[in-house]
Amino acid sequence: MRGETRALRGQVLRPVLLGLAAAVCGVAGAWFVARLLSALLGWPGAGWPELAAAAALALGGAASAYAQERAQIAAGEAARARLRGAALARLFELGPLDPRGVGERATLVVDRVEALDGYFARWLPAASLAALGPAVVLCAALATDLAAFTVLLGAGLLYPLAMALSGIGAAQASRAQFDSLQRLSGRFLDRLRGLNTLVLFNRQEAEAEALGAAADELRARTLRVLRLAFLSTSALELLAALSIGLLAWHHAARLGGADPTAAVFALLLVPSFFAPLRAFSAAYHERLSAEGAAAALAALLPPASGTPAAPGLLLDEVPRRVVVAFSDVRLVPDPARAPALDGLTFRVNAGETLVLAGPSGAGKTSVLRLLMGFARPDGGRVAINGRDATALRPSELRRLSAYVGQRPHLFRATLRENIRLARPDATDAAVDEAAQAARVADFARSLPQGLDTMLGEGGWGLSGGQAQRVALARAFLRDAPLVLLDEPTAHLDPGTEAEVVESLRRLCLGRTAVIATHSAALAHGGWGRVLPMEDGRAAGGAARQAQQGA
Repeated sequence: MRGETRALRGQVLRPVLLGLAAAVCGVAGAWFVARLLSALLGWPGAGWPELAAAAALALGGAASAYAQERAQIAAGEAARARLRGAALARLFELGPLDPRGVGERATLVVDRVEALDGYFARWLPAASLAALGPAVVLCAALATDLAAFTVLLGAGLLYPLAMALSGIGAAQASRAQFDSLQRLSGRFLDRLRGLNTLVLFNRQEAEAEALGAAADELRARTLRVLRLAFLSTSALELLAALSIGLLAWHHAARLGGADPTAAVFALLLVPSFFAPLRAFSAAYHERLSAEGAAAALAALLPPASGTPAAPGLLLDEVPRRVVVAFSDVRLVPDPARAPALDGLTFRVNAGETLVLAGPSGAGKTSVLRLLMGFARPDGGRVAINGRDATALRPSELRRLSAYVGQRPHLFRATLRENIRLARPDATDAAVDEAAQAARVADFARSLPQGLDTMLGEGGWGLSGGQAQRVALARAFLRDAPLVLLDEPTAHLDPGTEAEVVESLRRLCLGRTAVIATHSAALAHGGWGRVLPMEDGRAAGGAARQAQQGA
């Protein structure tokens, strides 16, 4: 939050200055109003000029307050845009290695960032004005009435103590409330996505009860935060009432005889003194909410920075031919478990296809993650065209490759839009060509609007094989020199698998390809060199061949 405050210094300072101008107008206007009220009580010396000045200051204060509100909204929008962009960029950088569930990620980017809006839009200006506004009032009180200065100064010194007593518990309650919200959001979305499985195993009632218990927990924690927030407001109102009572009692005699201007002005200063503190109290829970939200964002974003770090080099241009070499590569995602890769060595020449074959857990997918920049080796060297792959930014590694997994995700959009995700600037002709190459056009002809047919979220309306062809069309459209395939024919029936395999052959032709698969059609279909893997290493004699090739 400190780093983002420094980055948005200009946007945060503007509402503070406007609020200070409104406070000065309020104090000056109170003096002219006091003179007018004294004239009504029978003391001469005030007339139309004072009335005009009071009206002008009231209008100036209202205009400043309106401009302050607009500036606060702009500061909150700027902070949300920066933080949401940084969080999304970081999540994209982490990719599938991010341990958070889909629901937690959505809550992080939406709810947690939204909770920080009040910190920049209301809390920071209110915290600054809580010191500057009362200081202006105290200066005016000191110049006109020592008793008013003493009473207001005492109330101002007591207020932080009252805030501290309620604030410590409120901060802890707010963090617990946000944790409860994130758990509920993540659980609800995950269960909604797996609703079919829950119904099949007759677990829908149990999960409904568990969601209800989580919702009750969130309700209780939210009410606790509100109760503690109201304590600080009650303390402020009590101090304001005591200040008015003390000043009224002290100036009671003056109102009956001497010029009452100073006495009336002292009473009018009390609302001006407590107005910034009241805004501070109202915004205090925004700070508590922001702390709870920032605790989760801090684990995602680098400290004191609104943008994720992206070390590494940029490519001048994407090369048309790619050579991949692994030299004694180790990858240890979890120190408590065996390495995912343990001394793996191989080389894939430009235009060659390498099939990684082996059981689940052999390390095939880990190879693809390294090549896409979703992980970095803990030992050894991964080279692309002779250059150390870790010297490139992860985003640059992904520019080199086209990836097809076993479960492609399709969005609620048209077939054409889903294919164009691979290259947003592609023309309709290029999309049509990619659809033809992947044989998407074969089944698109039977759809109501062809490639412009709207799909449901998750590809609703298409079979598994058709969804896989859409993923292949994306890869054709991307036209990258490196093709990475992770079980691209899994969960397909033999007939559909044969059709997809034929499209895969055309995709890999002339490109460097690395395929991780269990499929016999891919492992023994004459694609290219097969590298058996076991326990993160090349198995048996394949290890020696791979080392010689590298």
